[in-house]
Amino acid sequence: MKEELITLLCQKSFKYSAEPTFKLVSGRMSHYYVNCKPTLLDPRGMYLTGHLMFEAIADLHPAGVGGLTFGADPIAMATAFASGLKGQPITAFSIRKAKKDHGIARWIEGDLPAGSRVVVIDDVATTGGSTIQAIERAREEGLEVIRAVVLVDRQEGGLENIRQHVADVRAIVTRDELMARVKG
Repeated sequence: MKEELITLLCQKSFKYSAEPTFKLVSGRMSHYYVNCKPTLLDPRGMYLTGHLMFEAIADLHPAGVGGLTFGADPIAMATAFASGLKGQPITAFSIRKAKKDHGIARWIEGDLPAGSRVVVIDDVATTGGSTIQAIERAREEGLEVIRAVVLVDRQEGGLENIRQHVADVRAIVTRDELMARVKG
């Protein structure tokens, strides 16, 4: 499954340029561009991602899986669906970019009580900033973050930065694996 996902990511989501032509959120220019949404919103990409993410977290038996909207949302939903198929249900949740100013005024959408053990996920890690933000907001809502998993690690220090907030951090696919497929 992982090899098929790498192929799909290379077809739909990953671009490389010998010159740094891609502008990142930080404003820095990069040789690599990764936009996982075309892969994550593809039926086969959703299937592969959901099953691979489930395999990456099933050993912990978490109550929930989710992260900052919109990057984590399709992954969380695909993982929750796969977990149900595997008979080990994990609830999906989504962390808002801005706190609701009405109703219960929470950061999180999802049916998880305080104290729930959760895995925070993200589509891409460069610096790890959005994943760290999601970890902090999940903890603010009383959730226990037991692992962080990113779909694609750009291998630019993001996982190391995330480890300062949660010890157990993993990536499903690395930039090196994508580059090996592109150059292979």
